[in-house]
Amino acid sequence: MAISVLFADDHVIVSQGLEALLRQRFNLVGSVRDGRALVAAVEKLSPDVVVTDIAMPGLNSMEAIRQIKKSNPGTVVVVLTMHAEAALVVEALKAGASGFVLKTSAVDELEVAIDDALKGRTYVTPLIAKDVFSLLAEPRSGATGVERLTPRQQEVLQLIAEGRTMKEVASILHISPRTAESHKYDMMNALGYKTTADLIRYAAKIKLGSR
Repeated sequence: MAISVLFADDHVIVSQGLEALLRQRFNLVGSVRDGRALVAAVEKLSPDVVVTDIAMPGLNSMEAIRQIKKSNPGTVVVVLTMHAEAALVVEALKAGASGFVLKTSAVDELEVAIDDALKGRTYVTPLIAKDVFSLLAEPRSGATGVERLTPRQQEVLQLIAEGRTMKEVASILHISPRTAESHKYDMMNALGYKTTADLIRYAAKIKLGSR
């Protein structure tokens, strides 16, 4: 039976080319453009593999990966992205991803990553593997940056970074505007920021949300 793959990327032109390549080698069961749609599609389709970009609108990929692994632990996740920062790879692996491939790599490498993930192994593109494993080996003294934020706070942060008003944030997340504002100010305190602009710059720095 062909391996079923669900693809997630918010760049339509790039997606169309990648979808065509995936169809040649796998059973492409669906393609989505935002993180919330990705989580919903996994629950509906239960694919063998999810191939997703690192930054997605609506719900960031890190949280989407965590939710996918919680609801569908049998689905493996391979990240396919332009971003080569070792810290992002480490965060993705800790969220539950099994593979990390750059879009500049050959399609054969993505196939190897998917094969390794299905066999229970972890694949990191050789271009950055050394930096990634060095970072993983470093002792951690405590939570820093985004690790200080709860999953809900990360959702609020992403929506703020996408230009949503607090009323819109509250509506999307099904919480009260007062609760949304509370999350925003709790994030400011946790990160040491004083303005919404500071939060937006921070979200851009960690590549939270759409590019």
